[in-house]
Amino acid sequence: MESSGGRAEGSGRGPRVLVVGSGIAGLGAAQRLCRHPAFPQLRVLEATARAGGRIRSERGFGGVVELGAHWIHGPSQGNPVFQLAAKYQLLREKDLSEENQLTETGGHVGLPSVSYASSGVSVNRELVEEMASLFYGLLDQTREFLHAADAPVPSVGQYLKKEIRQRAAGWTEHEETRKLKLAVLNSFFNLECCVSGTHSMDLVALVPFGEYTVLPGLDCTFPGGYQGLTNHIMASLPEDVIVFNKPVKTIHWSGSFQEASSLGGTFPVLVECEDGACFPAHHVIVTVPLGFLKEHLDTFFEPPLPTEKAEAIRKMGFGTNNKIFLEFEEPFWEPDCQYIQVVWEDTSPLQDVTSELQHVWFKKLIGFLVLPSFESGHVLCGFIAGLESEFMETLSDEDVLLSLTQVLRRVTAPDTVCRGSHTSLVLLHHARGSAVWLEGGRPAHRSVGPTGTVARALALSPASPLLSPAPPLQCHREADTVLSSDRQCLSWLEIWGC
Repeated sequence: MESSGGRAEGSGRGPRVLVVGSGIAGLGAAQRLCRHPAFPQLRVLEATARAGGRIRSERGFGGVVELGAHWIHGPSQGNPVFQLAAKYQLLREKDLSEENQLTETGGHVGLPSVSYASSGVSVNRELVEEMASLFYGLLDQTREFLHAADAPVPSVGQYLKKEIRQRAAGWTEHEETRKLKLAVLNSFFNLECCVSGTHSMDLVALVPFGEYTVLPGLDCTFPGGYQGLTNHIMASLPEDVIVFNKPVKTIHWSGSFQEASSLGGTFPVLVECEDGACFPAHHVIVTVPLGFLKEHLDTFFEPPLPTEKAEAIRKMGFGTNNKIFLEFEEPFWEPDCQYIQVVWEDTSPLQDVTSELQHVWFKKLIGFLVLPSFESGHVLCGFIAGLESEFMETLSDEDVLLSLTQVLRRVTAPDTVCRGSHTSLVLLHHARGSAVWLEGGRPAHRSVGPTGTVARALALSPASPLLSPAPPLQCHREADTVLSSDRQCLSWLEIWGC
């Protein structure tokens, strides 16, 4: 938020700036402004006892596990997260290589190392490759509607299903093989739901889907944990800039607020915290998660945001992803295995799920990533998104552990390549708000108001007092968040003639 009158009144020391939230966007904004002498009065208000937002690395299983953000997607020179990680020497030499940076992936997840069907047999590799080529080829086609005047269907999911239905009509294999193909395709749908952070691709608008910019580079991880990045950014900030355990209740803007110590100066914004503390400021950067904004929109801003901005926030979707960590004394997978895909043979993207969630929630799992070997064990990381993910949060760890142990025994036990124990020893599952996406699917889920592209533009426009470096792109990643935060800081520097 900013003063409509330009420079601050009576401060004498430059504008007073507050950043609400210390995730990667808030930390990036604070780092940028702290480097500039025009902003000596800067403070970051963080609701919790830690910084980093959904970037959170913890020690576990004798190694580092990422409870939140996992990869740098598109690690190349156009990615500010990659640039920072390289600057702080947080990456492996191979991830910094020119060859890695120039590799084009199309933004797609690599093929699974092995695919297991629910009947306990391995799925033919050629069939998986054929279905992956079909799915990702169609997904690439959806980006061609970015500037189209009219879209054939409202959502990405509806477009994919329409095209798959047409192609499936021409398959000549036995019915059992045709069903298996659809089941494999359903697994790729589940994977894309995790990537897009949505319950269903039917909820993701088709026209703006191509806005997400795919950068070159093979996705990479942080050997010492993603949190090393936010720790380095925090270390670059002046001491005591971040105030922890200060949840904000209401941001009063477009007013005139006084502070005794300011010698009669006035401030256009007053940030009121849950504990009663108040912070007057000339500018406020709001970096809270979109999910929080949607939940508290009616009370978080006083006066309320302009109607077009409020509707834009409501229009953008915000999904849920969960990670599940399973530790084993001995691996039952091959040494070179990186990704285990689970294919449920009774599923199809062309059929809606009608069973109650308690009976089928685990079928939304994309499978399991094999994490690097730890000192004390062998760890698989499962991913699940959507309503099934939220239902899983209502279960006890014991119930989740039992269900997934049964799944693994069912899909892998008869296979001759499996060895070792199928019983996991440790389970962690954490809810993490994931990607931003623009609604535009089934009518029951569509909000009245601006369409996807317009919604994003309205929500992020600095034309009104709200300046928020919320993720600007559909299916955002950390790089998008840093870029958006940086753009807002640059706009302020221009406003103040710096």
